Amino acid sequence: MVFWVFGYGSLVWNPGFEFDEKIMGFIKDYKRVFDLACIDHRGTPDHPARTCTLEEAEGAICWGVAYCVRGGPERERAAMEYLEQRECEYDKKTLVDFYKKEDMSQPTLQGVIVFTSTPDKISNKYYLGPAPLEDMARQIATAFGPCGNNRDYLFRLEKALFDIEHEDDHIIELANEVRKVLGTAGKIDKKLVGPSRIPLKDNVPSLKLLPLQEAIATDSA
Repeated sequence: MVFWVFGYGSLVWNPGFEFDEKIMGFIKDYKRVFDLACIDHRGTPDHPARTCTLEEAEGAICWGVAYCVRGGPERERAAMEYLEQRECEYDKKTLVDFYKKEDMSQPTLQGVIVFTSTPDKISNKYYLGPAPLEDMARQIATAFGPCGNNRDYLFRLEKALFDIEHEDDHIIELANEVRKVLGTAGKIDKKLVGPSRIPLKDNVPSLKLLPLQEAIATDSA
């Protein structure tokens, strides 16, 4: 048995398991949204963090990293057990096609596992649903848990996507809004938050991400 898993959130910069190969690329018809609660890593039951999940969106593409695990049943089982525990808020494993930049029309891999969540608050207790940008930013700016601050997760994801040269406009916009909240509170940790960003403007064809300072937050999901 050999399996591939697609990372689009913290798995991009911190896989946390042994793998044999990784490939940068994307999946189609999905986009990142911060609609999922985390109550045991970067949040608590009383103040859940917002973390990244995927939402179906025709025509969208989501860049990330595919990891391959091979080498026998025990090694593969250990990796999957680790992933299932880490991604416990995600209630579905979806199989997707994975593409590389070199050939964007034909999938490089098929049957790649991606952890996703059911967008329904009744059947999925971790699903928060969408919220106004300002409300999400306030929640992310203030939530924290055993593995660190919620904002660290967002800023690390922003930097990881910048490092692979495939920024996500929604992530940049949300991160900028969180910086506004921290600035208004007057408690900015510049080493953690990174430099100020250029304000978003209407009719800008593409959001550009400036170089970030090295992140210093704890390494976790």
